[in-house]
Amino acid sequence: MRTAWAEWQYPFRPFGERPGRVLSVLVTTIRIAAAGDVHAAEPLRERLCRAFATVAGESELVLLAGDLTTHGLPEQAEVLADACRQLQVPVVAVLGNHDHHSGKPHEVAERLRDAGVLLLDRGYTILELGELEVGIVGTKGFVGGFPGAEIADFGEPALRQVYEETTHEVDALEVGLEAIAGCHKRLVLLHYAPICETLVGEPEPIWAFLGSGRLAGPIGMHRPDVVVHGHAHNGRPSGSIGTVPVFNVAVHVTGKDFVVLDV
Repeated sequence: MRTAWAEWQYPFRPFGERPGRVLSVLVTTIRIAAAGDVHAAEPLRERLCRAFATVAGESELVLLAGDLTTHGLPEQAEVLADACRQLQVPVVAVLGNHDHHSGKPHEVAERLRDAGVLLLDRGYTILELGELEVGIVGTKGFVGGFPGAEIADFGEPALRQVYEETTHEVDALEVGLEAIAGCHKRLVLLHYAPICETLVGEPEPIWAFLGSGRLAGPIGMHRPDVVVHGHAHNGRPSGSIGTVPVFNVAVHVTGKDFVVLDV
């Protein structure tokens, strides 16, 4: 945990104290390394192991925003698992659409959990980092579009199933954010985007397949400290939901193995 001491001159004299007293106030942050869309596969083994080993020495928490594998194969997950296995900092992740592609998301998740990765699926966790409680809500998110061009709960069963799937993701965010409300730091980890601001650069006709504005509802209500997502390879690196910062940490956007955030 990183700490900084700030000195504040007392504007008045407390009872029983001498004039000019200086108080030291402890300001505490956590350093987070975040990445999305690492698309692990055997050809990337050496690079991933090197990147994770480096960032583990520079941060207190690693967040992985989905698309952990190239095609959702267990052997690809094993490459990422090997990069995470010996780390001394917690790694929290969600799956992305690539991790579902081969129909083996549970096997992908199992390989990663065996390596100590805390994989969240419509869930939350509370970590103790130093003297801080850090609550993390993690879910994949889903599609649906944004105000003015959203899929409605109407029409053919297939379309209504898409709407319902996104509803489950939104409900998970609401439940998780309520559960971590008392934590010192509150984080949201997604794969799909909750705002269109971080999609700018992607062709606008496909925005409906890159996220859903419905995900922003619980975030705007509970106002966590930060939101990270991936998925939009050609989007922008940052945006906001009201006062809540939102970061697109897809490696294709950042040009880095990890983005480091002090929260």
